[in-house]
Amino acid sequence: MAETLGGQVNLNASPRPREREAAEWHVSGLTVGQVAERMGIARSAVRWYADQGLLPCERTSDNQRRFFADVLCRVAMIRAAQRVGLTLEEIRVALAALPPGGPPTREDWDRLAERLRAVIVERVDQLMNMLDEFAPEADPA
Repeated sequence: MAETLGGQVNLNASPRPREREAAEWHVSGLTVGQVAERMGIARSAVRWYADQGLLPCERTSDNQRRFFADVLCRVAMIRAAQRVGLTLEEIRVALAALPPGGPPTREDWDRLAERLRAVIVERVDQLMNMLDEFAPEADPA
């Protein structure tokens, strides 16, 4: 990683923390506990997401789950989708469009984000129509 010091480039500099975090974002073989710790969620949530088919994984000979390199990205998208009120099935369909097992490309995430945006816009339109239905009618006087 190159770093500029006083106008000169230092090619031997170690990555900055944010760059180091990005490099660790797509790690294969994470355990349930490691995923939970990195994403700041409960282990039970990781297991539940996996049981629902949202986080593909493999099992070791000891029957422990090991997740693929896309697991942290998938958890981030699940959490975002939950915040905007998508159903489990809507999240499952959206994540099914991603390539299994490996880190998604920028194009994969752009397609997924566009799909989620469309769902959100539709939901907002539905809510706005509901607000219109409950609005008091104008007084004809």
